[in-house]
Amino acid sequence: MDSQEEEIEFEFLPVFRAFKNGRVHRLLLTDRIPPSTDQLTGVQSKDFLIDPKTGVSVRLYLPKLSDSTKKLPLLIYIHGGAFSVGSPASPMFHNHLISLTAQANVVAVSVDYRLAPENNLPAAYEDAWTAVEWAASHSSLSGPEIWLNQHADFNRVFVVGESAGANISYNVMDRASENEDGVKLKGMKIIGLGLVHPYFMIDKPDKLIEYIFPTSAGLEDPRLNPKANPRVGKFGCSRVLICAAEIDPLRYGAVGVHAAFKESGFEGSVEMIL
Repeated sequence: MDSQEEEIEFEFLPVFRAFKNGRVHRLLLTDRIPPSTDQLTGVQSKDFLIDPKTGVSVRLYLPKLSDSTKKLPLLIYIHGGAFSVGSPASPMFHNHLISLTAQANVVAVSVDYRLAPENNLPAAYEDAWTAVEWAASHSSLSGPEIWLNQHADFNRVFVVGESAGANISYNVMDRASENEDGVKLKGMKIIGLGLVHPYFMIDKPDKLIEYIFPTSAGLEDPRLNPKANPRVGKFGCSRVLICAAEIDPLRYGAVGVHAAFKESGFEGSVEMIL
């Protein structure tokens, strides 16, 4: 193989390498497992393709039901992976959603968005929004997915993500809050936003973001820096939970987004766990 063809253009270790010939070598979260029925918890899962053109899909999770007529909260979950690796089928995320679905007793939708650098930001934002709109289309109880029609409570919706997924979740909530009624999206009421190890640019540039989001405004971009977003105080949810590990470098993003909510006049509750 010609060495010129394999010249590295950019690398974000230990996550991926991108070569000048367009090839991307992912180093993490490359394994995939199919949906199934978990023998320990009874949680069922299945995949649904939303958009054949982009490949955007979701993996749905349904807990073991003690009362099939009872409506359960809906969790929309967006996985992490530096915007560039992973999927709902990654064992780490799949197993986490099984546990979360069982313990919280929720119906869950895990979003499979397009990955950078083949699909640079804002593609992931658009894909997540497409998935949320698709989920909301079931609020009339006549959508294409029976689990959502029969079991999801669209007045109790939570959007949660970790790392890059937390950034995407924040942007989903920002976009949903542009509606006049604030907390509803075609019959969907998002009441909670969960940001776990959130990936934000608060006070310094980020080489990964510069590479995978070349059209951004950097530190002045409200999609990347909550302190640059004048709409934070008007987010339509009533609860925000921010979590980060004490020695995780992403904790600075968590502290920054917490400060942005506190300083914005946001009227809901904001809790941070470090």
